[in-house]
Amino acid sequence: MSPAAAGPDGPARPPPAGSPREVFRAFLRLGLTSFGGPIAHLGYFRDELVVRRRWIDEAGYADLVALCQFLPGPASSQVGFALGLLRGGPLGALAAWAAFTLPSALLLVLFAYGATLFEGPAAAGLLHGLKLVAVAVVAQAVWGMARALTPDRSRAGIALLSVFIVGFLPGAAGQVGAIALGAAAGLWLCRRLPVKPVGELSFRVPKPVGAIALLAFAVLLVGLPVLAATFPVPELALVEAFYRAGVLVFGGGHVVLPLLEAAVVTPGWVSPDAFLAGYGAAQAVPGPLFSFAAYLGAAMGPAPSGLAGAALALVAIFLPGLLLVVGALPYWDAWRARPLAQAAMRGANAAVVGVLAAALYHPVWTSAVTAPADFALALTGFLLLTVWKAPPWTVVVAIAAASVLLALT
Repeated sequence: MSPAAAGPDGPARPPPAGSPREVFRAFLRLGLTSFGGPIAHLGYFRDELVVRRRWIDEAGYADLVALCQFLPGPASSQVGFALGLLRGGPLGALAAWAAFTLPSALLLVLFAYGATLFEGPAAAGLLHGLKLVAVAVVAQAVWGMARALTPDRSRAGIALLSVFIVGFLPGAAGQVGAIALGAAAGLWLCRRLPVKPVGELSFRVPKPVGAIALLAFAVLLVGLPVLAATFPVPELALVEAFYRAGVLVFGGGHVVLPLLEAAVVTPGWVSPDAFLAGYGAAQAVPGPLFSFAAYLGAAMGPAPSGLAGAALALVAIFLPGLLLVVGALPYWDAWRARPLAQAAMRGANAAVVGVLAAALYHPVWTSAVTAPADFALALTGFLLLTVWKAPPWTVVVAIAAASVLLALT
């Protein structure tokens, strides 16, 4: 059904239009308070924008969430962008993205600057603690995604095959190959699974606008690597690497970890220790996990770095997912009803479980767990997240503080 509620005397009417300023204020509040990752973000969005503000009805919101979970990219940010588009038009969409993203991005940029000033045992213990937080968080993500996305033998087999592919073919090539092979395997192994029923999602995005957005997505996907290879400009290389990472994120925001590790650690732009410390810090801030890109852009050794690198990385990693949302909205109802599309996505989602599981071992585990005490702290963080359901930011504080104490004793 339409995102607007039906009136008593006829079909549903569009919701009243809002202003970009209203959208910005609503999402700034969410960007400052939405801890807990993308699933929690969707709950915050529902409470604030569906229940309290009534920008969209429950059925329309559920359909929108289904769209953004089907597409690659940061699901919660894509939902927020679409809600801003619904309420305030194109400027409202940009206002929603900026207000939800910039608080966490600015905090992580400040951390990137401050991390270089830390010295001594306490600083080393803090950074090591953040790396142990990354172990716990990624292990939780693998556990939760495996239960949800690999519920049968076929999909568990696709995930296991992905681990082998990434293990024997490291870097971006192995990750892309694993996801592509997973989608192909899904067409074969998952085609007989029940087709999920779909509703309707009606947004006022003309089909020509959707086609332009999809064309822009494809042109950048193909053109950026060519430009980066033809013109060895550092800015182009950075944009291409982060855009590629944003294209390949299926199944959850944590999948960006191995993609970004291949993009910035393998070429030597960011050290492995700084990478994992920043990923751990990203768990302590509200807003989208993709804001981690701002930290990486600021912390890079070669130029561009600092604020310029943070801005380029942040825009580049979000851009493909947002273009896909605009491009998919006019065609979504027809696409997702097709059994083969659902089968391919089941296989791709199973493959990303394997990709993330491989990243849990290397670089996350091998870089962080070097002593029995490290294993004990990482296990404590994992149990706090999975058994006691502790908020991620409290786990960051607890594990980092324990690591500092161990470093000082």
